[in-house]
Amino acid sequence: MSKTRVVITGLGATTPVGGDVASTWEALLAGRSGAKLLTADWVEELPVKIAAPAAVEPTEIIERVKARRLDRNAQFAVVAAREAWADSGLADVELDKTRLGVSIATGIGGLLTTLTNYDALRNGPRRVSPLAIPMLMPNSAAANVGLELGALAGVRTPVSACASSNDAIALAADQLQLGRADIVVAGGAEGSIAGLPLAAFGQMMALSRRNDEPERASRPWDADRDGFLLGEGAGILVLETYEHAVARGAKIYAELAGSGITADGHDIVQPDPAGSGAERAMLMALQEGDLAADDIVHINAHATSTPAGDVAESVAIRKALGSAADRAVATAPKSMFGHLLGAAGAVESIATVLALHHRVVPPTINLDKQDDAVELDIATEQRKLGDGDLAALNNSFGFGGHNVALAFKTV
Repeated sequence: MSKTRVVITGLGATTPVGGDVASTWEALLAGRSGAKLLTADWVEELPVKIAAPAAVEPTEIIERVKARRLDRNAQFAVVAAREAWADSGLADVELDKTRLGVSIATGIGGLLTTLTNYDALRNGPRRVSPLAIPMLMPNSAAANVGLELGALAGVRTPVSACASSNDAIALAADQLQLGRADIVVAGGAEGSIAGLPLAAFGQMMALSRRNDEPERASRPWDADRDGFLLGEGAGILVLETYEHAVARGAKIYAELAGSGITADGHDIVQPDPAGSGAERAMLMALQEGDLAADDIVHINAHATSTPAGDVAESVAIRKALGSAADRAVATAPKSMFGHLLGAAGAVESIATVLALHHRVVPPTINLDKQDDAVELDIATEQRKLGDGDLAALNNSFGFGGHNVALAFKTV
């Protein structure tokens, strides 16, 4: 049975380095960091005082009444979904909405709503918002995007920590290939820059403590890395069957050729140092996409800037690609916009798609001295990609040992 091809026809993003896809891509190419020293009162007692907040507040874009009914996580999702939908040209097409689905993930969900209403409860139950539950539930972002678009083919919310949004994209592709939809709006959103996550990640020693130089704090693969930088935002992609996209004359950015989903079975937090689960995910994505290791010219890595994670991923890449890893240019966008948790994979999938579309790889910043244990060709400035057919991998891993690799190729 022939495989249904899945293509990307729309992109939307709001990130720490830009309020839309164009500004985010321009910042990535320029190597511009979105990291900042936080100045709110609640930061004073925290050992980690830096993060990468969104470049544009979602409340500047969403109507005031609607924004008040959405957690920050869902606000980001709506902003990015609106851009992706407009970019796809589907707003001007008469659609059978029973063939339109949504798959939008989160790592934590409506955390800010939860914290705010817990504080309100201390002053009495009547202080709790009647909208608290629909705002804090993890599926709120997906549900609100589904309602706005009128999606009737199913609205899903995968939750697999920092692999969540690549999980959502893989699920979207499955729905299209199973014939359950013609279009799926997929990606992830996160809005969790607050005292509790910063304190909790800080207690785990997972965050960088370079409070005196926030823009240099996130340094994937660098010998002096000391943890990740918490970011926020959303990335949304419009996925369609190739036949549906061609029939309506849509522009096509790239093809989602394959996906691989595995688990480490190793530890709730630490990655398998042998990289076995990550390796299998990449191999599965290549196999599903009918791709060979030599076809991969670019790797958009998970690379969070943690001591153990960066090395484990590099080991996995070498195992999956073998000698072909020497010819694949790697990059780590988290060096600029930090770690968007459940939104990370989707935003980085957009960067991967654009790298293929424009045939250029953005740099990794803050890589002053590459860790000797990391045997990869890492771009520290823009790198041009060649002509002809190109393919790339985007990796996304999460607490719990979740691994998702996506393989994209030019069309």
